[in-house]
Amino acid sequence: MSMFNRTLLRRLQTIAYLALALLSTSTAADAADSRTLTDLAGRHVEVPAKVDRVLLGEGRFMAAIAILDRDNPIERIVGMQGDFERVDQHGYALYQARFPGIDDIARVGQVAPSSFSAEKAIALMPDVAFFGLEGHGPSPKDTAVIEQLERAGVAIVFVDFRRKPLVNAPRSIELMGRVLGRETRAAEYIETYRRELARVTQVSDRLLSRPSVFIENRVGLQKDCCATMGDGMMGSLVEAAGGYNVAKPLVSGTHGMINLEYLLRVQPDFYIGTAIGNAKSADAADGRLLLGPGIDGDHARTSLGLALERRGIAQLKAIRSKHTYGIWHHFYDSPFNVIAVQAFAKWLHPDAFTDLDPEATLHSMYERFQPIPSDGTYWVGPS
Repeated sequence: MSMFNRTLLRRLQTIAYLALALLSTSTAADAADSRTLTDLAGRHVEVPAKVDRVLLGEGRFMAAIAILDRDNPIERIVGMQGDFERVDQHGYALYQARFPGIDDIARVGQVAPSSFSAEKAIALMPDVAFFGLEGHGPSPKDTAVIEQLERAGVAIVFVDFRRKPLVNAPRSIELMGRVLGRETRAAEYIETYRRELARVTQVSDRLLSRPSVFIENRVGLQKDCCATMGDGMMGSLVEAAGGYNVAKPLVSGTHGMINLEYLLRVQPDFYIGTAIGNAKSADAADGRLLLGPGIDGDHARTSLGLALERRGIAQLKAIRSKHTYGIWHHFYDSPFNVIAVQAFAKWLHPDAFTDLDPEATLHSMYERFQPIPSDGTYWVGPS
């Protein structure tokens, strides 16, 4: 080989080495800038390694965010759906008192998924959007919205607290923790959640009897009986607590209606109504159960008594046997649903759960994982 050719070969080798080094550096940088995660819809999603701007497909996901960003849960939120302040006014007011800036977060819709504005969401330039598998914001069915946001560079991550609440609540917090770089805080919550759930299921799985339960969904919202929950939402919580949800074989999906005649024929052993009333509506005679933040025990018991006097409901044998209870509605879509499971277990099987104290669990979990107090009444029984 001539001197010229040897020189040319060395130069080509050097160029190839530099190109390879540049490619390796670029690949490493790209890998460091993003990660690929699998969300609750089974989608592989590439998310930025550092997430500063977050959009919530449901405003009530704030409770989940607060588990992870407890000191300032609104700091990264640039936009959210408007369901929180509309359907859980007093819960929203607690966040508002602690974090007044929550009012300044842009709203990208109201309560219904159809109200969501992809254009408003894109204008906020979020790094990541958390959507639910179903509920009050876009779902995996809203492919046009998803494609529009993804084309704009927004990573869409689906979570779930209502379709399979007891399985997916901890999985959702784990996923959100990875997205937000809060893995340790997520692990602390998951360990507590699973321990509190096991205190019920380790007993309820061995029970020989499973009393039948009718869940009336959103008492007072509609005049006609009987809105209820099926496979998912609080139906899953009842079954984990050792009960049998009478609506499960009749309702397709998480919620629906059963007719009053059927209910009177099967005569469930227990009645549980979900409460959407709050302090602002405490004096309104609209038939709503009153529970949650800001509600005292007297108002809660009075509202339960009035709800049980309604036509049809009053004819249930569960009323006469005083197997009648009310539960705060928003446990149906909450990372704290395990507290409702404990309350149900105490009602359905009081002799099997004498050591269980859901009130203590409520205060302990809020104190550890929420920046707001757990004041108020979250469930109520017969007088």
